[in-house]
Amino acid sequence: MSDPSNDPIIAKLSASPPRRWTGTVMLSLLGGLMVYLALSVPFSVSQIGLFLCGLVSLFAAMRMHASTAQEIELTQTELRIKGGFVLAEVANIARVERGAFAFKPSNGFLVSLKESGPRGWSLGLYWRFGKRLGVGGVTGAPQTKGMAEALAILIAARDQT
Repeated sequence: MSDPSNDPIIAKLSASPPRRWTGTVMLSLLGGLMVYLALSVPFSVSQIGLFLCGLVSLFAAMRMHASTAQEIELTQTELRIKGGFVLAEVANIARVERGAFAFKPSNGFLVSLKESGPRGWSLGLYWRFGKRLGVGGVTGAPQTKGMAEALAILIAARDQT
């Protein structure tokens, strides 16, 4: 069998630059505003919570900026992060859901897995809990739709054999 890292890439998914920057800037502004509010009023117990929430928002903005620099790749055998981290094997995927009422990220799709894997979350790009993998967030709709359709075609071809 061939090495999966040498499989040809069927589809790539990356963060849309305007969405990436909008998300990062909004989280940064929220964090900065919360820290400013916590430091601008006389001391009370609620200031501590406000200050901590502001720091968490600023940390989330940094994480979002770093995580959305990654790309998701679809090959014949796996859905992975560029560089080799495997999100899901195509053999382990039961179905792909793109409906309006699916519990999925914005501009994304939901992948139902046959077997659960380790939890993971890349802010703005994907999340994985148990037998569910959500792909999308700050990604562009055309790229995401194309990857979801390509993945559905791979699953249909696998199920026919």
